[in-house]
Amino acid sequence: MAVGMGSIIRTRMINQSLQQLRLWQLISPALPVGSYAYSGGLESATENGWIVNQQQAQQWINDLLVNGLAHLDVPVFCRLYKACMQNDLQQFQYWNEYLLASRESAELLQEDQQMGRALLRLLRDMDCSLTWCNAEEPLSFASMFASAAVNWNINEQDAAQGLLWAWCENQVAAAIKLVPLGQTAGQQILSELINNIPDCIDRGMQLSNEDIGFTLIGLGIISAQHETQYSRLFRS
Repeated sequence: MAVGMGSIIRTRMINQSLQQLRLWQLISPALPVGSYAYSGGLESATENGWIVNQQQAQQWINDLLVNGLAHLDVPVFCRLYKACMQNDLQQFQYWNEYLLASRESAELLQEDQQMGRALLRLLRDMDCSLTWCNAEEPLSFASMFASAAVNWNINEQDAAQGLLWAWCENQVAAAIKLVPLGQTAGQQILSELINNIPDCIDRGMQLSNEDIGFTLIGLGIISAQHETQYSRLFRS
């Protein structure tokens, strides 16, 4: 009996380790989905003089995290995750379309769709079972992230934290190039953002369907301006 219990515990620990490693794979900068090519409006914000130092960069990214992703991406991600768990294609399609329709500009919409398609291709090349995904329809990155998390048995809250972490890391990497900032300054910004991620997850997971969404007028304007900005480092 003791031997059998020990084997069960070891198997459980191995499975948990594999789940964590798969999550690290999903949030790695080496994941070939093209996230490095986008600034999410940050490039135009620096071009227009809205962000000229570390403090302003941190404030910009944190405001988007706390007032944006916590009210839209997190709660929708959780619903996508549950839809994947239940193999509910109708709910998956509904929340995927909801998220795409909530993007403030054509640029942000294209970014989401392009990263979603890239992650779908990657997951299929890795032989992931994605029976709830319809490749003929536009797919958001969060939809595919949720699909991968369910396929690899990654805990919902851990996956949501990973999604926010990956977004924060990409924004900081963009700020380092654009403001510009030093690597230490980037890590200082990330340290502050990390402190807010758990609360963003907690608030986002508690939102009702009626409370999902936000209006960030500045983000919409600055992202739209980036679509026609003359000189750009980042994709539009």
